[in-house]
Amino acid sequence: MSPDLRARLAGYRIQLLSEAREFSILARENCFALVHHGESGMRGIGSSGMMTGNGLAWLVWRDGQPHLVGKGTDVPALPAEVEAIRRFSQDLKAVLA
Repeated sequence: MSPDLRARLAGYRIQLLSEAREFSILARENCFALVHHGESGMRGIGSSGMMTGNGLAWLVWRDGQPHLVGKGTDVPALPAEVEAIRRFSQDLKAVLA
């Protein structure tokens, strides 16, 4: 990850949690996202979700209703949780643009 990208992420309080060959996990507070990257840098944001007391949970929409779904858990997402994930995803897109 370039120093410039690290600085832009820091400006939005977004941290790099893990980096593998093709994907990184970025987070802010309890929100996280998988980001696909290659030799030319980060290219696309994958799924977003929240870190919960039961582990990682992805934001999934079913019949127009938001749910946080993880291993062995599926709970309705609260409006504040959906908004936090939306803001995080929006900021991450701005950083990577």
